[in-house]
Amino acid sequence: MRKFGRETDQRRAFIRSLASNLVLNEKIKTTEARAKELRSFVERIITQTKSGNLAGLRLAKKELSAPALKKLSKEIAPRFKEKRSGYTRITKLGRRMSDSASMAFIELIK
Repeated sequence: MRKFGRETDQRRAFIRSLASNLVLNEKIKTTEARAKELRSFVERIITQTKSGNLAGLRLAKKELSAPALKKLSKEIAPRFKEKRSGYTRITKLGRRMSDSASMAFIELIK
């Protein structure tokens, strides 16, 4: 896991926040490194929630906000019922002007 210049608790909260925003908005713009780290985190949560059992929902509840969990279980997980993986897409955008960081869109596939 990438460190992002943060301590463990801050980093986990940061990734959870990005994941909740991705689930709620279905597309976010962030740095390429953050998008790549977020992809594995979100795909794991979607796979757990997709099964529809209580254990999967409880594991997702630990990681996502309440509105994000509701949207994930009601709208997003059923959409990926037939798909085994590859729920997200990363599109590279180029470099940010201020610090020349590589930017990317990460989105949930429709």
